[in-house]
Amino acid sequence: MRSDPPERTRAVLRYALAAIYMPFGLLHMRSPDAFLPIMPPQVPHPHAVVVFTGACEVAGGLGLLVPRTQKAAGVALALYAACVFPANIYHALAHRHAPPLPDSWWYHGPRLLFQPVFVWWALFAGGLIDWPWRRTPAQRSDG
Repeated sequence: MRSDPPERTRAVLRYALAAIYMPFGLLHMRSPDAFLPIMPPQVPHPHAVVVFTGACEVAGGLGLLVPRTQKAAGVALALYAACVFPANIYHALAHRHAPPLPDSWWYHGPRLLFQPVFVWWALFAGGLIDWPWRRTPAQRSDG
């Protein structure tokens, strides 16, 4: 039984994550006003922040697709997922309507619970972690 992470699985998850982040990033940049209702009021320059986060999503997604930048993109997208979590909480608790995003706990509950998965996914897809697969010390020295 192999104990190293299947690279095919990592590649599929890498492309899937890029396919999720890049279109949403473009949407953030094309229609930033649609995302303003879910921005916590404490965030300064919310319009610029929405555009910037969209650019981060696009850059992170593209970075995952380039072997030389995969690790940096994985770290950046993991940090991004952690940094936008307060906006997700605000969106859920303030009951802010921001079409086309749903405004029910059928959306918010799973979305909030899935946030740590996005952090793991970015780190795994970027090749920074192997969990849940374990590598032996001999495999670590080989790779």
